[in-house]
Amino acid sequence: MKLMTLGIVAMTGLALSACNSLSGLSDRGLSPCPDKPNCVSSHSSDDAHAIASLAYTGSREAALKRLKTLVTGLPRTKVITETENYLHVECRSKWFRFVDDVEFWLPESQPGVIHLRSAARLGYSDLGVNRKRVENIRSQFDPDGK
Repeated sequence: MKLMTLGIVAMTGLALSACNSLSGLSDRGLSPCPDKPNCVSSHSSDDAHAIASLAYTGSREAALKRLKTLVTGLPRTKVITETENYLHVECRSKWFRFVDDVEFWLPESQPGVIHLRSAARLGYSDLGVNRKRVENIRSQFDPDGK
């Protein structure tokens, strides 16, 4: 029984140490991507992690509302944090229930721009899932709100 408990503690420690999402908004914007191929961000400049921000016209409030409607319509997605300029959602994979953190930031100083970050919480590679998710959101997001 003690050996099993030690095994569970060791596995939990490994899982937590592999956690690398570091989601959240700081005074400099979204957190940087870790040095692993399981994250994309509009703040990144290297090819492995860089992805274009989203564009919008009209008010920031209307754009955030459209974005929230779109992302909450994705399967296995739930809102974690929402403010007047930031949205953080969790997306779970269908089979293994892995969690990815997806964040959107609409800075007041950059009207018409939605910065984004999508990152796996665990593991090394996400097999391109986060990039595909963001590009899917981009293809469905109407910048003009029509």
